[in-house]
Amino acid sequence: MNMSFREFSRSVWSRPDPVLAQAAVAGELLVAKIRLFLAVLLLLIPALDSLFFPVGGKEGLVGLGLASGTFLFAALVYTLISRNFNPPWLPFLSSAYDVSQVSFALALFLVLNMPHTAVNSKVVFEGYFLAIGATALRYDKRVCITAGLLACVEFFAISYIAATHWDLNSPAYAPYPYGMFGWSNQVARIIMMLTAVALSVALVSRSQRLLQLATADHLTGLFNRSYLEDRFAIELSRAQRYGQALTLVVIDADSFKALNDTHGHSAGDMVLKKIGALLRDSFRQSDTTARYGGEEFVVLMPETDIEAARQKVESVRKLLATTPITLNSQRNVQVTISAGLASFPQDGRDEAELFAAADGRMFQAKREGRNRVVARPEVVLSQA
Repeated sequence: MNMSFREFSRSVWSRPDPVLAQAAVAGELLVAKIRLFLAVLLLLIPALDSLFFPVGGKEGLVGLGLASGTFLFAALVYTLISRNFNPPWLPFLSSAYDVSQVSFALALFLVLNMPHTAVNSKVVFEGYFLAIGATALRYDKRVCITAGLLACVEFFAISYIAATHWDLNSPAYAPYPYGMFGWSNQVARIIMMLTAVALSVALVSRSQRLLQLATADHLTGLFNRSYLEDRFAIELSRAQRYGQALTLVVIDADSFKALNDTHGHSAGDMVLKKIGALLRDSFRQSDTTARYGGEEFVVLMPETDIEAARQKVESVRKLLATTPITLNSQRNVQVTISAGLASFPQDGRDEAELFAAADGRMFQAKREGRNRVVARPEVVLSQA
């Protein structure tokens, strides 16, 4: 049970997939634009309320101040992101600002001695749902949860301060334009906010699931070539930005055509599944393991130099070479792999150069007799 809870917590509080994280940059820009649009709405809402549903001039002024502050912050965030300033903490900061802006407006009513408006505002409270809903555009469940819980805590604090510092149901406040105060109403509002948080998390989880379905190789369950190319660009950009190592591994199953000709394509598929499962279990979660096409696989190893990567790939080669694979005919076959490695920045500074270097070394391993790992063009580093 404890293990199950830990696994659940890890799945909820996990970093977004790098490809989704890249999409979140565009999402953050969209949120900034929406924030500007909402600023206009916040200007219109108090104006319309004052014409058709009069609730007092002070609330309209608060709405105006909220819209102005939101506009300034949105303009600042938009400017930063458009200039490629997008640190990991920015989505947390901007989403926390969105919900805190609503809380600030409600708290301001307390300062203006309008406690009923603070706990039951018809103009401002709905802003929480817009702010919480926008967190889904960051494609990060952690942002959704953090912003949503912050909104609940802040609103509870406002309600508690109002209830303890004012006699909200005193006859002096009659005829109670917002209704009499009751904790059941406030708890119901918080539950609604938590429901909005759950929906945002569900949307992000669904996006992650759709990404998995769209990027998975149907046979091996590894990532497909399209995802690998997107991830390669992201990891290489990160390596260039922070001066980190990045190693690319190209792996090819040896004598695969002969195996297909001898045992049939179903046997070949079974072998590919076995190789895929071994690769998936052998590399880190931060590595990207993909089926590139046919019997060729590619592994991206961020923050890993070529020697550390060679040792890992060598251990995988040895394991596969000593693991018999049982076919549907109950016959065992022995499968080996040849691998070539290339590392940024020594072997290339872009995707094409690195892949050409790794692919060339994989073919060198084939020429040297197969079942080996080559990390330098002139030296065979390991063999059976």
